[in-house]
Amino acid sequence: MLTPAGFSDRMARFLNHWHARRATRATAVTAFVSAPEPRTIGSFARGRQLVAGNYLFAGSLIEAPGYSIWDLRAPDSAYSDALHGFAWLDDLAAVGDPATRTLGQEWLWGWIERYGRGSGPGWTPDLTGRRLIRWINHALFLLRGSEQPDGHAFYLSLAQQTQFLSKRWHATLPGLPRFEALTGLIYAGLSLEGMEHLATPAIDALAQECASQIDEQGGLPTRNPEELLDVFTLLTWAAAALESSDKTTPTAHLDAIERIAPTLRTLRHSDGALARFHGGGRGQEGWLDHALAASGVKTRQADGLSMGYVRLSAGRTSVIVDAAAPPKPEASLNAHASTLAFELTSGRRPLIVNCGSGVSFGIEWRRAGRATPSHSTLCLDGYSSARLGDADRASSRETLVDAPGHVPIEISHAPDGLRFQGGHDGYLKTHGLTHARQLELTFDGRGMAGEDMLLAMEDPAKRVFDRVMDMKKLSGVPYDIRFHLHPEVDAALDLGGAAVSMALKSGEIWVFRHDGTQNLSLEPSVFLEKGRLKPRASQQIVLSGRALDYATQVRWSLSKAQETAIGIRDLARDARAMPFDD
Repeated sequence: MLTPAGFSDRMARFLNHWHARRATRATAVTAFVSAPEPRTIGSFARGRQLVAGNYLFAGSLIEAPGYSIWDLRAPDSAYSDALHGFAWLDDLAAVGDPATRTLGQEWLWGWIERYGRGSGPGWTPDLTGRRLIRWINHALFLLRGSEQPDGHAFYLSLAQQTQFLSKRWHATLPGLPRFEALTGLIYAGLSLEGMEHLATPAIDALAQECASQIDEQGGLPTRNPEELLDVFTLLTWAAAALESSDKTTPTAHLDAIERIAPTLRTLRHSDGALARFHGGGRGQEGWLDHALAASGVKTRQADGLSMGYVRLSAGRTSVIVDAAAPPKPEASLNAHASTLAFELTSGRRPLIVNCGSGVSFGIEWRRAGRATPSHSTLCLDGYSSARLGDADRASSRETLVDAPGHVPIEISHAPDGLRFQGGHDGYLKTHGLTHARQLELTFDGRGMAGEDMLLAMEDPAKRVFDRVMDMKKLSGVPYDIRFHLHPEVDAALDLGGAAVSMALKSGEIWVFRHDGTQNLSLEPSVFLEKGRLKPRASQQIVLSGRALDYATQVRWSLSKAQETAIGIRDLARDARAMPFDD
């Protein structure tokens, strides 16, 4: 029996196909209104790998030198989307030599020949918007040296895709897909002769999305930092395109840019990378700085929450804490059970991390990455602070349910630094316990003191805790406090197992200590990094104990060793640039 969700999904595919076919009746545009200026940033290394026939997309590598990417059998829909979205054109353009241009031209006209008549998986509004942006951005690169029939086919396909997008952009999901579709339509409407009439409705629609999707904190409902960067980048591109076309950018559009920029600065670690929460990664190299510079917004977020995160920074150290409830179920398809988890970066070197999104490594890794044990926080009795619910039929992904609903926080000054205090009720129903966490970062950034507490505060909560204790035969409720380490951190137990020393490639030495009432261990972990072929092995510090009373308190600290210099010239080469050595 076909469910309403299944019917809606089937109808969307039918309408996409129908409008794609109708769009093939469009007549070709003859030229660009103005020479398009490339704004996307690609990777020279990835471009060279594409030329060599190493086709890495969505976490899967196909080695097929001499074969067109359209001859590949995509292992999954994410791989296919990456091919049809044409973001790889950024990487080829980053190389920019004649051989790479020839390859880009072959793949471009190969797509037009195979799919240009309205067929294939690339005819969805968000992929079409992404594709139009790249085709227009790199038009001069692609058309140089081409024959006249090829140029005609290029312009004809641009016109057809623009017509399709004008009819179907509203069918995209709110959030990044719709921002991508509308930005592509604005690009095409402003750039192509005869398409100007399509730009104005798209400009107005994008402004409405800015008002409805970007909250007062400059955040998205998904709370995904990398997705926020992608949306911010699209908005700055659209604003630049409007300015260069002497068009007025709507106030709601500019206000959204003004709100997002300070939030992204809050979510940026001292190494320039984004905090990795709720399905997001560190962000594409160079995009964050480029987008912030292009926006012209210099302000920083005032103390408090930014999209539900708190940032403590001092000296060379940055700490970012997930300090709000997870996204609501309708926005939680990529969300993680990470409340009160934190990441810590020292200079250019991440130290404490979350495992990250395992979406590119298969469904089991994806689920594992979403669980509380994959984050640097407390996990009680093997439970996550939020659970995976039923899968969404349109995406086959689970929402988060039974998530914390009350997450009070306070940010203040400690005698020698900055203090964060927060709590959540994610374990209240199951165990009667509230998890509270306090973090204090010293003014010089060389040390952080932490305290985790499990509290049964009200009588109903105490009764739940008593029942759990009875089930455990009064042996206590087990808990683990995890501190996942970046793969490039060299860690070892020290002081007879009472501490852990951690060496960074910069030469810094950090030491983890605790109050001695729990079991300290150094265990295997994984680092789920987007763009790599497989998870990277790493380690995690684990403090294990049992809650035996209505109040359990655990104190720990992270500090630089005394012999670590205040200023270090970090000249070691990063090993995270390319994944082909996995």
